[in-house]
Amino acid sequence: MYQQMIFVNLAVNDVAASKKFFTELGYTINAQFSDENCASVVISDTIVAMLMDKQRYADFTKKEIADPTRTSEVLLCLSAESREKVDELCDRAIAAGGSAGGEAQDHGFMYGRAFDDPDGHTWEIMWMDPAAVQR
Repeated sequence: MYQQMIFVNLAVNDVAASKKFFTELGYTINAQFSDENCASVVISDTIVAMLMDKQRYADFTKKEIADPTRTSEVLLCLSAESREKVDELCDRAIAAGGSAGGEAQDHGFMYGRAFDDPDGHTWEIMWMDPAAVQR
């Protein structure tokens, strides 16, 4: 069965530093689609972050590249399997050189935190109680 994928493309200041940061979070780099200008970070079987230096990123857009330390270009949200996994990933991100992205949000059935990666992109990590999801 076909599974649709998402490739999140982000401009970064230093591809090598970005590779190091994301591998410290437990993700892998797909060497087949990575080089000195781009890192293909495998987040899951269906989610890949393509981290490109600004020159390479500019090959894909005619728009001005946002400075994520000053403006919000996108909020990336990843699910986690538990509250503890939310905290683990956010704590690892901060220890690896990211920064806290605000206060934890605890709504009982849903819990989330966020971090900014070293380039300023905001990554939200969220857990939701499966029993709270209406089907």
